Amino acid sequence: MAVIKDLAAVNAELQEQKERADTVDFKMITFSLAGKDYGVDIMNVKEIAKADKFTYVPNAASFVRGVYNLRGDIIPIIDLRTFFHLPVDKKEDGQENMLILRIADRVYGTIVDQIDKVVGINSESIQPPHPIFGDINIKYIRGVVEKQGDLYIILDVIRIFTQNEEDKSKPRMTESAGETYYAPPSPDQAPALKAADSGLEFIRESLLALRSFTASAVNEAWLRKRFAEWSGFRGAQDIQLRGAADANEFLGPFYSPGSGRFWDDDYAALIKKALPDLSSNNIQVWNIGCGKGYETFSFACILKSRYPDGHIKIWANDNDIMAISQAPNMVFDLDEVPEYCRSFMVKGRNGYSFNQAIKDSIVFEYHDVLNENPLPELDIILARDILSFLPKQDQERFITGFPEKLKSRGLVIPGRNEELPGGDWRPLAADPAPVYQRCN
Repeated sequence: MAVIKDLAAVNAELQEQKERADTVDFKMITFSLAGKDYGVDIMNVKEIAKADKFTYVPNAASFVRGVYNLRGDIIPIIDLRTFFHLPVDKKEDGQENMLILRIADRVYGTIVDQIDKVVGINSESIQPPHPIFGDINIKYIRGVVEKQGDLYIILDVIRIFTQNEEDKSKPRMTESAGETYYAPPSPDQAPALKAADSGLEFIRESLLALRSFTASAVNEAWLRKRFAEWSGFRGAQDIQLRGAADANEFLGPFYSPGSGRFWDDDYAALIKKALPDLSSNNIQVWNIGCGKGYETFSFACILKSRYPDGHIKIWANDNDIMAISQAPNMVFDLDEVPEYCRSFMVKGRNGYSFNQAIKDSIVFEYHDVLNENPLPELDIILARDILSFLPKQDQERFITGFPEKLKSRGLVIPGRNEELPGGDWRPLAADPAPVYQRCN
């Protein structure tokens, strides 16, 4: 009887185990990577997709294939095979199999070899991970499970795409010789940081396409600051620029004070204060992209005030022939003109215009600044908000060519949110009226 009782107990236990195994409380989407079977919690899977066109992200990690437009949402695409250093099979049709994952409030696309099916299991049957179960780092494995003779490695996608340690969520800094430098994330850090960069890369590409704004070292500091502000009030899922109106809104804070109009008294005072003594009374200035002439007249009045004995000549160029042709003969109401300009105005039959000394100091010329323009050796180059709207190769050409056009200790005045990279320049003033001086 004892034996019969023991057998009954064993049968009861086996039945209980079978019932537990038959209770499905965890479902996963299964897929393959390099010939092995994997799974992810179905609760993290937004959808399944195929795609073959991704927007390349320069300087991204090797596992970031780019960004992808998923019905209007721009998402980063991570190749799990490359991320785990697994072999990649090339698709004949170029179509990649993707699991679209939602992790917290972010969406990612992940490329895998093949997507299989939905498998339901009892969560108690998941075993702890062990290095022998996969070719990937064990810290990214949630567990392993056997189902109908197949062994599945369950990935911890939350661990892959988020950072659990505070110091990994921020750029790492190192110190050397008393100075602090940025240290890039290590290769095994989660791609969340790269995903953020992918969002910024989409902004860069959109600004170039919609507004011809070229992201570069000239404006990178402002662009990253603006992107953080933009993400904060738009939300992580709505950062993309959907058209010209969004691009204009994004760029709104970029432009220098007085853009397209007279500079106000406060800004003019800052520019005047930043101008150093010059070695010659013959002051030659190149105003790139002068527009309708408001900027040129403003600067001419500042120069006449700062260098009262100077012989000033401003070469004002723009490729808007209508604006250039009208600029010399503009007439104003006196209340339209800032205070620092009024002493240089004369009253005429139809209103106020600038006096002859100011007019004689300016040469308005129709000219595309991308073409060579013979100029005398210059004291000052005025290029507010111009460099950022040039193609990158032209940005570089202009910046490297500025020292050749300038006298020793000559000046460049870029836009409020533009910088001159390289070691040829010494900043004399910063935001909101940056002025750079040639070092030699």
